[in-house]
Amino acid sequence: MALRRTGENEYTEEHGGDYEDFEPGMVIRHWPGRTLSEADNTWLTLLLMNQHPLHFDENYAAGTGYGRVLVNSSITLALVGGMTVQALSARAVANLGWDRVRLAEPVFVGDTLYATSRILSKRWSRSRPGQGIVTVETTGTKATGETVIVFERSFLARSREARPDGDAG
Repeated sequence: MALRRTGENEYTEEHGGDYEDFEPGMVIRHWPGRTLSEADNTWLTLLLMNQHPLHFDENYAAGTGYGRVLVNSSITLALVGGMTVQALSARAVANLGWDRVRLAEPVFVGDTLYATSRILSKRWSRSRPGQGIVTVETTGTKATGETVIVFERSFLARSREARPDGDAG
């Protein structure tokens, strides 16, 4: 939890960061993790309109190479991405997109996932004075240490300072 002093013995809880808070090479370990339940997988799979029986039919899944129900990879991306919001982009102006999403290992009901992000780069926006683009690589791992997903994400962060070219931040 980040706190900003706002008065005599008074603080405001802050989430996310401004452009100046991020530096390439920084590593952020997100907390807490999340254990996936059967309800999470079934409801979200159906909400996403994914009809593949591998995600909710135990009998079918038993006959596959996985031997059991597999958590929908869209859920893995959303969950691990969501874990990063409080520390990275809760104050962002906009999410700009995901790149290079790679699924490394399967995720099953009962797995607990954690996320770690590394700041790859940042630059001032060419079209939005006082804002900058931050790019991160996030890795999702099981509690056992196995990497399950890696992706890059960019978001538009506001600045609290003036830009180097003199524009207001």
